[in-house]
Amino acid sequence: MNWTRPLARLAAAICMVAGCTVHAVETDAVFDVGTMHVERHGMRGTAVILIPGLASGAWVWEDVVAALRGEHRVYAITLAGFDGRPAVKGDVLALANRSLLELIASERLEKPVLVGHSIGGTLALMFAEDHSERIAGVVAVDGLPVFPSTEGVPAAQRPALAERIRAQLAAGSQADFEAQQLQYMRRIGVVADDRATALSKLTSRSDPAATAEYAAAVMALDLRPRLGSIRVPVMEVSPYYANDYAASAITEAAKTAYYGALLTGVAKLEVVSVPGARHFVMIDQPEAFMRVLNRFLREVAAP
Repeated sequence: MNWTRPLARLAAAICMVAGCTVHAVETDAVFDVGTMHVERHGMRGTAVILIPGLASGAWVWEDVVAALRGEHRVYAITLAGFDGRPAVKGDVLALANRSLLELIASERLEKPVLVGHSIGGTLALMFAEDHSERIAGVVAVDGLPVFPSTEGVPAAQRPALAERIRAQLAAGSQADFEAQQLQYMRRIGVVADDRATALSKLTSRSDPAATAEYAAAVMALDLRPRLGSIRVPVMEVSPYYANDYAASAITEAAKTAYYGALLTGVAKLEVVSVPGARHFVMIDQPEAFMRVLNRFLREVAAP
């Protein structure tokens, strides 16, 4: 059975009650490539591959898909273990990286743009380090080459850090996982509490063990030594919700500069701050997000 439309309708129903902006967008094709589940929308223009973050599904990009599909060939993917998809064994990021390459080859995509949120942004940067020749650019939405605040952790200590994160997140029941998702959405995910409640119901459909595995993989990762191998434009989207930083007196400019420092080595880098947004920038500030995304797409598609 094709679950894409029922799940999209469920997402729309939840968000209708909570006041968020997810729409049930009809797909042109649904298929699997490697470890990824793929929804294709549109058949013309620059190809855009949308990669969701931790515990998220293609539903996180519904508004973006609706805005892009008329002028772009859009691929919204779901990583293994998320949004009801079966989990996989092994190095989850390496498998996803390989699956992206397989998607580009099997669909004969000419220089697509990768747009990744959170872990999806980290994956897009990883892919750009390995395969810059296959893409036109990267938009990383609050996704970085190293997890913020761990940039000083030596490489030798990262496996132990990753194991602690895996053990912490994998412990507990399904109810514990759902409570953790709600707390995360309220504190870090989005600004509005009703929207946080609605989105946590969607992320709770993901496999807790797979979620722990991806989180651990990111904690073990530090892409900074090879950022110089990225030869395409990269735009890092940095959300800034002033209330979250009032106590620490971190300004919007300071956070933007910090993100830029973590990406030192990327030759063609732009860090764009989006105020009034938490981690899910495209949901908190959809119009502002589409403005910066459309500008980037126009620039990388220009002859």
